[in-house]
Amino acid sequence: MDLYLALALPILITTAWLYTAQTTRASLPTLHNKRICLLIAHPDDEAMFFSPTLLALTNPALGNHIKILCLSSGDADGLGEIRKKELGASAQILGLRSMSDVLVLEDEAFPDSMSVVWSKEKIGKVLASAFSPPSLASSAARNRGRRVDDDDDDAPSATIDVLITFDGYGVSSHPNHISLYHGARAWLAGLMAGKSGWKCPVELYTLTTTNILRKYMSFFDGPTTLFVGGLRGASLTRKKKKKKEEPPGFVFINSFGEYRRGQMAMTKAHKSQMRWFRWGWIGVGRYMVVNDLKRESITSSSS
Repeated sequence: MDLYLALALPILITTAWLYTAQTTRASLPTLHNKRICLLIAHPDDEAMFFSPTLLALTNPALGNHIKILCLSSGDADGLGEIRKKELGASAQILGLRSMSDVLVLEDEAFPDSMSVVWSKEKIGKVLASAFSPPSLASSAARNRGRRVDDDDDDAPSATIDVLITFDGYGVSSHPNHISLYHGARAWLAGLMAGKSGWKCPVELYTLTTTNILRKYMSFFDGPTTLFVGGLRGASLTRKKKKKKEEPPGFVFINSFGEYRRGQMAMTKAHKSQMRWFRWGWIGVGRYMVVNDLKRESITSSSS
């Protein structure tokens, strides 16, 4: 009996993994025909934390166009130029169309540091310069927005539809990661300033930080994520008459083949970063398999 159980257990585990991966693709919502920017702090963030999201959304059938904006070259060890090239190679493994869809900044305002909090105002200015320049015509945003108040003159506009980044805990509590969250909200709050009658033209989604146990559950966290999401949805259904409903989100779970591609983005592309502890991360880290993104509410008072 023990032998049969030992033989059956790997099959049951693999079946559960493949089932949850297939369920998320077939039954849960995703994004179609969107201009998407993934905002990260360092080269390798896209592979270590966001590979399920990238591998899902770069599916050609969805019609999305994804770009990566990285605010630091990760030059803390003097490897900035190498790491920029590694990011480009990783991005192509993860499905981006070309190297031209990856931009890495070199700015003293954004040092690669575990002790420096980046200015949300400076991050907001970078995002505004990249995606909502003053010269941008408002006609496209006017078509996408919904006017409610005639006192607002011009629709807010941007050259992307979706921005994805870390949440307010940064997954690993890295201050650079956390700064991206506040910077993204600062940009969108500025974009919506005085525009209360319009819908925000950019949807902001953030990667949910889990507790340390779930962080290292690998593919076992797939069913857990779906279960927790189901409970949250049921709770919101009961409360929606009393309280504003929480914004929706997405769940992406890699299949085994996609999981291996995520690992290859680290081992083949980010060779300079493959220290002993990162082998552990790509082996048992849940973010190599599971991403759950929460949509953030954005108003003119958001920060």
